[in-house]
Amino acid sequence: MNHSDTIVAIATAAGIGGIGVLRISGASAPVIAKKLLGRTPKPRHAHYATFRNNDGETIDHGLLLSFPAPHSYTGEDVVELQIHGSPVVLHQLQSRIVELGARLARAGEFSERAFLNGKLDLAQAEAVADLISSGSVAAANAAMRSLDGEFSRRVQALLEAVIRQRVWIEAAIDFPEEEIDFLADSRLQEGFVALNAQTDELLASARRGLRLNNGLHAVIVGRPNAGKSSLLNALVATDRAIVTDQPGTTRDVLRETVDLDGIGLTLVDTAGLREAADRVEEEGIRRTHDEMTRADLTLLVTESPEYLSGDDLVLRYPLKPESSLIIHNKIDCHGIAPRREILDGATHLWLSATTGEGLDLLIEELQRRAGKFDDHEGAYTARARHVSALERARNHLQAAASALEFSKAGELAAEELRQVQHAFGEITGEFHNDDLLGEIFGSFCIGK
Repeated sequence: MNHSDTIVAIATAAGIGGIGVLRISGASAPVIAKKLLGRTPKPRHAHYATFRNNDGETIDHGLLLSFPAPHSYTGEDVVELQIHGSPVVLHQLQSRIVELGARLARAGEFSERAFLNGKLDLAQAEAVADLISSGSVAAANAAMRSLDGEFSRRVQALLEAVIRQRVWIEAAIDFPEEEIDFLADSRLQEGFVALNAQTDELLASARRGLRLNNGLHAVIVGRPNAGKSSLLNALVATDRAIVTDQPGTTRDVLRETVDLDGIGLTLVDTAGLREAADRVEEEGIRRTHDEMTRADLTLLVTESPEYLSGDDLVLRYPLKPESSLIIHNKIDCHGIAPRREILDGATHLWLSATTGEGLDLLIEELQRRAGKFDDHEGAYTARARHVSALERARNHLQAAASALEFSKAGELAAEELRQVQHAFGEITGEFHNDDLLGEIFGSFCIGK
């Protein structure tokens, strides 16, 4: 990738009467700035300027600011232009800058250059996009902490601890003639215990950050006609899903998004789980199972007022208490009051999707699972790839500790620690590939 070329983008546009901002980055930015201003701009000073087209006609009046490399967002020479927010005027000036030697920036290219020039690590660069798209004060604050490097510092601290463990093990392998068995040293195992605990803590924090950033993904499952679609409609206060007494009405998945006081909740209504009557329904049931594997939370809806029998769980998929809710629907048909109970570790709610009785208990439980009542002080945003990398790191850590404890296989433990180091490095961008960067920065908006 050629980073010597100069790029330009409309960074922000506040509409007609507001402020529009264009940003230029690259080696030619100072030359373009001089041509636009008519003189060499003073670094980090606001210059009032008349911006003209190639024929000398005025495009607009505004401000020009110059930020010489390396003291800029991208680490390159950067020029920022502030003019009126008319889209027509902004595009006229952008076209003029292209005539002067720049090219249009790709989505996320400014942040990508900041990463490649060492101004941000990869997790911080992603936090820029998270801050822009944050849907609540808590999410915005968490994204800013990630942008400030809090998440990266915790990852880096773990990475350094892993390297110390790896050095210890590889030194013991390289000097086997020493009389002391360094691999049997209790401090080595104590180091693994501490690393596992710290990784688990960081993983839990990352999962909370992912939920804060992306919201909660909940899938509604159960037998046909158990009231799944009625529950969806009650939660979103619409008639999005078709509700009838005929079993098997929902043949495909339906998705709705609900805002729980700034935390997003994606609800997925699925086909009823039973022996399929035809190939279409069979495909719907297959998609239900697929949704369950991806969901943060499974809402199992049943008509039974009692604790579930084995026949109710025709899911062919094990429900985990920490990621599921058992909803006993249609209490209006059984004369039962709404309530919440914990049975065998699983949360059970009794409600009526039709009358709305007990719906407040479900909403409160969803808010709790989505993190509304969590203490977000010190929280930071995270992404699915961060969680995946931490899960892999934890698994390799456990494998390394087992290799030492049970077989004294130093070479195997060292290789497992190399994989841990690689997983941590993926988060901050110490290890990356071009495909990963393209996927990450391609999700940014133009001008960032």
